[in-house]
Amino acid sequence: MGAWLGVHAAGVFACASCGCSLDTEAVTGFSAQQGTSIGLEYDYIQQSQYRHQGGTSSPAQVVNAPAIPGASNAEIEQATINRYLNLALNQRFNSRWSLTLQLPWIDRSHGTYGQQYAPYTSAETASSQLSQAEVYALGDMKVLGTYQGWMASHNLGLEFGLKLPTGAYGGANSQGQSFGHPLNFSSGPNAMTPLDASLQAGTGSTDLLLGGFYFQSLSEDFDGFVNGLLQSALWHRLDQPGGSYRPGNQFNLSAGVKDVGLGAWSPQLQLNFTDRRHDQGDLADTADTAGRVLYLSPGLSYSLARTYLYAFVQFPVYSQLAGYQLFPRWTASLGLSLRL
Repeated sequence: MGAWLGVHAAGVFACASCGCSLDTEAVTGFSAQQGTSIGLEYDYIQQSQYRHQGGTSSPAQVVNAPAIPGASNAEIEQATINRYLNLALNQRFNSRWSLTLQLPWIDRSHGTYGQQYAPYTSAETASSQLSQAEVYALGDMKVLGTYQGWMASHNLGLEFGLKLPTGAYGGANSQGQSFGHPLNFSSGPNAMTPLDASLQAGTGSTDLLLGGFYFQSLSEDFDGFVNGLLQSALWHRLDQPGGSYRPGNQFNLSAGVKDVGLGAWSPQLQLNFTDRRHDQGDLADTADTAGRVLYLSPGLSYSLARTYLYAFVQFPVYSQLAGYQLFPRWTASLGLSLRL
């Protein structure tokens, strides 16, 4: 097995479950070998397709049939492009215990036409209505511990840790009051006003991370795994009256197989399921931030001495989303890990 880095690629996203849910632990291998590892992963996620429940949607539907019953207006978003660079540092103290530090750098472009009133007309998505924001910032750091001491084979593990509020966070409520330390729109009608709380570099919350994994050799040439991780906010800094925000709980479940019979090259296939609950609070887009998504993720890895390279593409094969959400047609991940 390769160097274990414990990277669960995840971030803050404008839709319920359209982040990278690839399980990098399985990609690089669940090793119990003592030592230090460093990993770097790049994820690309372009959210440009409107989806509602299990199908596609349109700006006209967003405005004419809003997610909040009885509402006279709704926001029409143009697109969100996420580029994440995730650094992971892992120290395995012995065959039972390890500690991983994850630092994400977020490069996000977001465009919106703002709140528009029914009935929809093409003028509502004219270029003059478009507001844009660029986010270049450190995201929320994660500290994750692992225990693999229950079995002599060390192939059953418990994961536990915290996500810390190290990224910029905040937003504005419906009265225009700003809270926290938000990043702003840079152009358009919304220039110099806060970006949505769910699109900031961080959430302002301290989250519990709790999960586990099991991996097993299935045959001479194939390994299999299953891995689950729950993320739930314990404390949130945005708790003021009129300015509260709590990100919804999220559960990721992954399973997959890896061909280990081809030498340095290893084709892999994962199924990644995400269940995200509604964001809560005055700054939250409660109606449009929940859902369940299943991804099919084929990939290929290459190992050479202490170095591990991998590339994956994720395709959504099932989605059931609350409200109207910008969604990716595919996502891509490239990674490198090195055992020092």
